Amino acid sequence: MENFYSEFAAAYARGKMNLDPHCSDEESLGRARAAGLRLHRFKRSSQLPRVRKVLGALHALAPESLLDLGTGRGVFLWPLLDEFPELRVTCVDSLDYRVADLQAVARGGLTRLQAHQAKLEALPFADGEFPVVTMLEVLEHTANPQRALAEVCRVTGQALLLSVPSQPDDNPEHLHLFCAKQLRDWLTKQGLTRVKLDGVLNHLWVLAQR
Repeated sequence: MENFYSEFAAAYARGKMNLDPHCSDEESLGRARAAGLRLHRFKRSSQLPRVRKVLGALHALAPESLLDLGTGRGVFLWPLLDEFPELRVTCVDSLDYRVADLQAVARGGLTRLQAHQAKLEALPFADGEFPVVTMLEVLEHTANPQRALAEVCRVTGQALLLSVPSQPDDNPEHLHLFCAKQLRDWLTKQGLTRVKLDGVLNHLWVLAQR
């Protein structure tokens, strides 16, 4: 499975199918394919420009742990875990089945991964608990983005990296369109006073630090 993140797919297979934790990646994947388990979410693809941008910034920040919000299917998570093999990552998603899949990966052997179900507006973490927080393509989905961003900033210890669409689109789940000044003002009010913004293929990319 050269075109897949095989390590993570195998961990998912072990966790989802309750296989022996010592089952090899090759055997785990073989049994997963035989059982018809869908592994498409682990397929490697050309990284989105905003994903590459965030990964580049993370190399400079060099965190030991990270909180990723709105993880979803793992479009950002799998490249992140692959790029930083020692990084401890805590994931949050609002959908129970997404969280269950992430927990299966952790249960299958990827012990540096944790997953929780929670809303952005009420995160179950202490103030400044995570040195770095990432949030890609999430804020535009929230009913009250300013309130959600305040809660995200609360748990951010040093730096927040986020991206949002910068152009109108036809996605009915996108409730808001943000401008650079609006995001800068909101983040500054929450104590993240060093704010860098950049445009990345119809998206705004933001690095905000205390």
